[in-house]
Amino acid sequence: MQEAGYEAWCVGGAVRDALLGLAHLDWDLATSATPAEVRRLFRRTVPVGIEFGTIGVLDRNGRMHEVTTFRHDVRTDGRHAVVAFGASLDEDLARRDFTINAIAYDPIARRLHDPFNGQADLAQSLVRAVGDAEARMREDRLRALRAIRFAARFDFAIDQGTWQAIVSSAPFLTRLSPERVKQELDKTMEQVRRPSVALARWRDAGAFASLVPALASVSDSVLRAVDALPLPVLPARPLRKSLRFAALLSDLVGKEAERTLRDLRFSNHDITVISSLVERWARHGDALRGALAVGQIPSAVELRRLSADIGRLRVSAFVRLAAARWCTGEPPVSATVVRALYRQCILTAFREPIEVSDLAIDGDDLRRAGVPPGPLLGRTLQRLLDAVLEDPRRNSRDTLLGLVASFESDRD
Repeated sequence: MQEAGYEAWCVGGAVRDALLGLAHLDWDLATSATPAEVRRLFRRTVPVGIEFGTIGVLDRNGRMHEVTTFRHDVRTDGRHAVVAFGASLDEDLARRDFTINAIAYDPIARRLHDPFNGQADLAQSLVRAVGDAEARMREDRLRALRAIRFAARFDFAIDQGTWQAIVSSAPFLTRLSPERVKQELDKTMEQVRRPSVALARWRDAGAFASLVPALASVSDSVLRAVDALPLPVLPARPLRKSLRFAALLSDLVGKEAERTLRDLRFSNHDITVISSLVERWARHGDALRGALAVGQIPSAVELRRLSADIGRLRVSAFVRLAAARWCTGEPPVSATVVRALYRQCILTAFREPIEVSDLAIDGDDLRRAGVPPGPLLGRTLQRLLDAVLEDPRRNSRDTLLGLVASFESDRD
């Protein structure tokens, strides 16, 4: 682009991460060229945000880089801006959120342009708004949440003026869509090793009160439990992220967790998984803690009933969630006891009959035995499972059919 007579600078997170010594593959550029001129210069382009001056340019490896015309804001509603082109590089950088994201790099001349002292803030481990912090937050309310996430991700402090602007912005965060709020929470869970730092700032700034009222007073103990769960990395990323959300919501009662997830536009699958874990924690967590704190592993029958209630495929996740909560509260549960419980639960869940589908007979067998279709058939299967959970040796065809006959006698 420079060969064609246009300015072209690498900008944004890639420059910041490079200065921090972090890998970053998504290099974006700011240019004096208009969107139409960018499209003429490159063979493979995608109009990803042409109304905002952004053209996606595919490199030789097929990776897309956003190339955006220098611009300045004409007006903004607190989330979306109307922009005008024809700005200078400095004007373009002045509209960015934080000084650490307002550094430009010329890859040809190999020089940095840093009009807002972003390098100094990187050196001081500081997140600071560009220029007037209150104005930056008014322009885009999402910046309050981004500041918190960046500070937690890089273990930075937040400049006092910027923090005050975040607190002042909290009542206006309702302008953000639930999808964008969820996206920020997702990124926090995915990118931050100790999410409690960010989540405590959400609470203390009033962001939770505005955006997720159920978490307005979330406890430090709950937030430390989120930290106790591993950072979501492939291949276990979806489950680990769900576990972190389950820990965050684990003090909610009744259907509160499900309503909160639905309000944040989580997928139906994620709502089912996370709310189920929260519900099981509420049902079993404290009772198990009391027994385990004195080194008492549940009996074989109790383990079967516990595994049956949690579900074979969620036993592992439940114990991991419980372990995170137990390590941050009272009374403490030793890691040795937790490992023993985990082993016993896994063995029980995958080696013993704990679900209706594990029974030696099924609905067809019951119908042939005279049990009519409908609710009675379902109740009969559940009674048979209860009997097998009490004693797995009962799980034979003859024994179960005998039990069915005894149930009929009871009804008579």
